[in-house]
Amino acid sequence: MKPVIALVGRPNVGKSTLFNRLTQTRDAIVADFAGLTRDRHYGNGRQGRHEFIVIDTGGFEPDAGSGIFKEMAKQTRQAVAEADVVIFVVDAREGLSAQDHDIANELRRLGKPCVLVANKAEGMHDGTKLVDFYELGFGEVHGISAAHGQGIRGLVELALEPLALPEPEDETEEEEANKPVKLAVAGRPNVGKSTLINTWLGEERLVAFDLPGTTRDAIAVPFERNGQRFELIDTAGLRRKGKVFEAIEKFSVVKTLQAIESANVVLLLLDAMQGVTDQDAHIAGYILESGRAVVIAINKWDAVDSYQREQIQRQIETRLPFLKFASLHFISAIRRQGLGPVWQAIAQAHKSATRKMSTPVLTRLLMEAVQFQAPKKAGMFRPKLRYAHQGGMNPPVIVIHGNSLEHVTDAYKRFLEGRFRKEFDLVGTPLRIELKTSHNPYADKEG
Repeated sequence: MKPVIALVGRPNVGKSTLFNRLTQTRDAIVADFAGLTRDRHYGNGRQGRHEFIVIDTGGFEPDAGSGIFKEMAKQTRQAVAEADVVIFVVDAREGLSAQDHDIANELRRLGKPCVLVANKAEGMHDGTKLVDFYELGFGEVHGISAAHGQGIRGLVELALEPLALPEPEDETEEEEANKPVKLAVAGRPNVGKSTLINTWLGEERLVAFDLPGTTRDAIAVPFERNGQRFELIDTAGLRRKGKVFEAIEKFSVVKTLQAIESANVVLLLLDAMQGVTDQDAHIAGYILESGRAVVIAINKWDAVDSYQREQIQRQIETRLPFLKFASLHFISAIRRQGLGPVWQAIAQAHKSATRKMSTPVLTRLLMEAVQFQAPKKAGMFRPKLRYAHQGGMNPPVIVIHGNSLEHVTDAYKRFLEGRFRKEFDLVGTPLRIELKTSHNPYADKEG
């Protein structure tokens, strides 16, 4: 699982700027899940071979009594609860404030590892202005400038150091083939995720409730079906026997994101009685962004009439058009209806995601596609597609080489994707096409 870093501090100390620097984005709103305030956002960061999730929070006022500030404080506490380490951000220019002391006391009470950073410290070479911050009791004060990128690399190393993360290992193809298929069951709280897994297992391995958000754990359960080993990952909305967590939020976004990231295939579970919500669309978008193979199942299909069934099918077409490659299934977890085809779709999606595609076949398909329909000209030049090869799996990546490929349109890329999908029977997995233009060695030479 990716480690989680939460950014906490009073308003206007530069948390969002630091968030954008860590995630290498320009917009702090990276994953804005419906049902959460605008003041808790999630993004992916990477340093070296280590990846992590960053949570940006709103200005923290621990003693806020009511209104939006109380809600923002609640969001910040949830972010800290989800985090492995907290970066406490203060303002080096404005100096120490009473609110910084309040936040420090709250962070000590919450008991998470904490790194204290003074932002906007550019030009403060002697560090004398940072001395006051030692009063907060978090040891070393680390001066950074999020706006200028100063001290960011060292900050990440410092934040990840107490977690003692092992170096990611490169696995051989044989080791990868022998591992169980990681299947994440994702969806909003109370759509029937636990009931479905319990039905598969044939026992009450996970305690199912009719109340959403009773835990923040993602639970992995080994499972074997027809000789194939699986690891079932139930993302949120449950509690494990003997282990109960305080329900701060309706569900933990972090655990859902981590489960999706670590899975080979994601079963996106929707509720036929509630239709496709904004939350469903956000989760679906994250599955696509992560490149995971996906199967869509609509649960509680037995509880809706023909009109509601027609409506939800239309909603899927209009609200989830980016998952057209995924197979759609109608099930009732509690009645054990429609589950066989779902397993077939999961197996097919995993097979598609890990499909090997040879360079000669890919290049032949590319040439046939170009002969059938050449890319449009851009001025005097027409993009020249020369050959293709596979650049990765899970999701499959096809790399196309040639000249002037920056002029290939998105519509033409979709045309090529359709040809490749049909030939290799790629169902249930995203397919990424990368275009690489060859450099002309004579381009920089004078005639």
